[in-house]
Amino acid sequence: MAGLTTGGPNVDVSLLYEINGLARRAPGWIDRAVSVIGDYGIPLALVLLVLWCWRGLRRQDETSVAESFAALVWAPVAAGIALLVNVPLRGFVGRPRPFLQHEGLEVVGGGGGVDASGFSFVSDHATMAMALGVGLFVANRRLGAIGIGLALLEGLCRVYMGVHYPTDVVGGLALGTAVVLVPAPLAMAVLGPVVRVVRGRGRGAVVARPVAGAGVEAGAGEKDLAA
Repeated sequence: MAGLTTGGPNVDVSLLYEINGLARRAPGWIDRAVSVIGDYGIPLALVLLVLWCWRGLRRQDETSVAESFAALVWAPVAAGIALLVNVPLRGFVGRPRPFLQHEGLEVVGGGGGVDASGFSFVSDHATMAMALGVGLFVANRRLGAIGIGLALLEGLCRVYMGVHYPTDVVGGLALGTAVVLVPAPLAMAVLGPVVRVVRGRGRGAVVARPVAGAGVEAGAGEKDLAA
């Protein structure tokens, strides 16, 4: 399995050189920006999107919103599971980093903090980003579309930096999507009732006041009828 696109002309390596070749022609500040965005910026943006979606859902009282809350809880859990699944997958495939196999690559940001002795397939960053993006899409289509777009941009950044092959990114995007969607029915079945109970308890104090007021009004009405 280690022979995945490690030599010879093929589309994977050609795309790697074409995308990474942009780094050789770009100013240094662009390379530094891509490195920061790829390593930290996009993951942080995805976390902020999830928090923003959570904030918006808290303002709604519909019972169906519980499913969206459950999806937001499932998104980071699925991302963590996907990263765990990738640990044995990387060892099984055993694909070296592209800059160890091909000459002339521009490694941006000193390799983006990657472990050169580690394996390349699949991309952890792409896996995590797509898992969060797809999980967010289940909860909110508009914010989820932005999240998926950021995940695609994350994959492009990793190839630009010279630390992953394009197929490493495609594999990560597929893994992140699968880990979110395949167990989603079971996850929603488990998390949905839990979220409903938590939301119900959180609304208890708020709901109690109007109910008490309604009781007073009802009592006043009975007195009027008696009179």
